[in-house]
Amino acid sequence: MQIADQTVVTFDYTLSRPDGSLIESSRDGGEPVTYLHGAGNIIPGLERELAGKQAGDTLKVTIAPADGYGERREDLKQRIPAKYLGGSQKLRPGMQVPLRLEHGTQMVTVLKVGKFSVDIDANHPLAGQSLCFDIEVKDVRAALPVELEHGHAHGADGHAHHE
Repeated sequence: MQIADQTVVTFDYTLSRPDGSLIESSRDGGEPVTYLHGAGNIIPGLERELAGKQAGDTLKVTIAPADGYGERREDLKQRIPAKYLGGSQKLRPGMQVPLRLEHGTQMVTVLKVGKFSVDIDANHPLAGQSLCFDIEVKDVRAALPVELEHGHAHGADGHAHHE
């Protein structure tokens, strides 16, 4: 079966920067990624590159920032009251913490900590970077009706449920 909209895809990957430095990998004891193709569950450039592939295929692709996590935006750096950051841990520059918003939370990076305010960066940590993927497609199957209804995969076999 080929990867197309409404298929559930499982793949192993190694993600690195163009200079070869490793960012992360599902290999070496990690879990492969399982996602619902066509539902926007992975970055657009990678989803486009996987279309038409099938189990057993391998590919190496470089995804430009515009097709990954976007370009870095300076307007996503701002100073906010510390009370909007979740958790009771002592904040330090470089930490990723949840920012409480009206409609949920968003992970942000702490840049600077003041007495009552915190400078944050709401850009994704990989924004502005080209991403090099080395992928092996492990499985492709038809999505279950419940997965299509929910807009995401429920695990490689379709039986991993969520709350």
